[in-house]
Amino acid sequence: MKISDAKFAGSSARVAQRPAAKLPEFAFIGRSNVGKSSLINMLCGNGKLAMTSSTPGKTKLVNHFLINNSWYLVDLPGYGYAKLGQKGRDEIENVIRDYIHFSDELIQLFVLIDSRYDICSADLDFLAELGENDIPFAIIFTKTDKQGPNVLKSQIERDCELLSRDWAQMPVMFCSSSKTGAGKQEILDHIGEILNNIK
Repeated sequence: MKISDAKFAGSSARVAQRPAAKLPEFAFIGRSNVGKSSLINMLCGNGKLAMTSSTPGKTKLVNHFLINNSWYLVDLPGYGYAKLGQKGRDEIENVIRDYIHFSDELIQLFVLIDSRYDICSADLDFLAELGENDIPFAIIFTKTDKQGPNVLKSQIERDCELLSRDWAQMPVMFCSSSKTGAGKQEILDHIGEILNNIK
């Protein structure tokens, strides 16, 4: 699949405030500063579509982007940013949970994991919540250009070992780099296949 048109469609704190057009939604989430907005910009071929920042916790609302006038790509706030304080974390968690539990148009959630580090407890807890609530998801390992192929392979193998302790069937996984474009076509083709299957 190819993205030929992508435009910002609106921000919301609650599902009821989303764009009026009801279209399939593919959402992206992960820990703060994992590279969600950069990945969205890479997938869409527009470096300025989603706001990026080196400061964690900047995305606090659910941002919808209309793709090819037929589906939404959704940028969710990051979770697990301790410096926001408990009140700030609670507010963001409420925004996230309202969306993932009550968006009838959510087709798949992509959970982004930084490929340089072991999957942490915040990631594992979030994935477990998705499983308990039958929310379909895939995993995208980000920033794969930051280390050599052998180190990357070993890290992902460690992450898969951690995941296998909780998951009898492993989720679909992708490796990506917003800098090199790695993983772009694989992720888009995956979305395209799902869209074809639900037509």
